[in-house]
Amino acid sequence: MTLGNITARWSELASLFHALLRIVAGLNFITYGTMKLFAFPVGMPPDNSTAPLLSQTGVGGILEVVGGALMLIGLFTRPVAFILSGEMAVAYFQFHLPQGFWPVLNMGTPAVLYCFIWLYFSAAGAGPWSLDRVRGVR
Repeated sequence: MTLGNITARWSELASLFHALLRIVAGLNFITYGTMKLFAFPVGMPPDNSTAPLLSQTGVGGILEVVGGALMLIGLFTRPVAFILSGEMAVAYFQFHLPQGFWPVLNMGTPAVLYCFIWLYFSAAGAGPWSLDRVRGVR
């Protein structure tokens, strides 16, 4: 197999990796919400507690569980991803940036990455292996 054939075959897998990124990101995103709402797999620092449901953190947890689940299955991907991107932008600027400029120091790297991952999916859609594809949404 030549390098050109390998490159072509790898490029053909791009849409599957697109869907795989959505699935893995959605599954991992859910755990941030379950931490806030159910103290699972661990509670919120510093005391392993949960957030009051109607607090800003509680609403964030609801968005993370419900939105993460919708991203996982690829349903209403574009609008959900746009909302989740906004949530992560707010999380970064309100909670992380005041702790310092650099994301690696203010613990904001996940918020920055999720913000741009969700922004990407709001533009690119769910890809294959999604309920949006089953519903005929492009």
